[in-house]
Amino acid sequence: MLLIGSHVSFKKDTQLSGSVEESIGYKSTTFMFYTGAPQNTNRNKIDSNITFKAIDKAKENGIDIKNVIVHAPYIINLANKNELSKYNFSVNFLKEECKRCEELFVRYLVLHPGSHVGCGIDQGIKNITDALNMVLSDTETTILLETMAGKGTEVGSTLDEIKAIIDGVEYKDKIGICLDTCHLSDAGYDILDFDSIIKELEAKDLFKYVHCVHINDSKNPKGSHKDRHENIGFGCIGFDALIKVIYNEKLNTIPKILETPWVDEYPPYKEEIEMIRNKKFDSNLKNKIKENN
Repeated sequence: MLLIGSHVSFKKDTQLSGSVEESIGYKSTTFMFYTGAPQNTNRNKIDSNITFKAIDKAKENGIDIKNVIVHAPYIINLANKNELSKYNFSVNFLKEECKRCEELFVRYLVLHPGSHVGCGIDQGIKNITDALNMVLSDTETTILLETMAGKGTEVGSTLDEIKAIIDGVEYKDKIGICLDTCHLSDAGYDILDFDSIIKELEAKDLFKYVHCVHINDSKNPKGSHKDRHENIGFGCIGFDALIKVIYNEKLNTIPKILETPWVDEYPPYKEEIEMIRNKKFDSNLKNKIKENN
């Protein structure tokens, strides 16, 4: 079964139930969500009754909670320790997000490694590993380090940097990787030759850590370090290259998540997922979405 889905909402009143219903509407087999706003600390208490009903509803519609992903908020930055209060806040807030994942029975939490903000890559990596060892010592959640585009002082835009972080993590059974096609391309990796990326992951003994793939086209050419997502087939990576990633046999059991831009005010995920299943690019997709809404 193709594990394909998208980012969906997680609202105060409907929580996981609303996320499941939205995913079903897109004909997804997986999905990803934030447990609260990605830019702030506002979090509502998880309602276990809603959670259990949502998991049952998901299963009835072909979605296994084991394949569902939570994304950590952007406000977490583990790479810079110059302001210790902010660093400690990030560590403690990440611990709380892990607890929320456990309450929701979601195993995987995707995390942007962070920005070193001038302290340097090597120090940034050490700061990240120190923080992860504090967080992972007391959780069952597996944190997936997302590959980054390399804008500004981001850490994690190369597989060597990702490997250096993982090498420093004590809890190898609770650390992993989320590949992002837009970020990889913007960082300089060739998505058109995705097999070469897999070979590099295998050579560095990293492929076993890959548990999620973000499927995004890019508004910018390879190596631009911009991190601007585009709808599937409308960017510089292209539909055929992304289809080859999605249907790569080595990724069969790994959830693929769309984080593509909305078309005007409308999510494109149902139409994009249908296009992916058909393996046929529709150059009129954006116009159709506008017309139907």
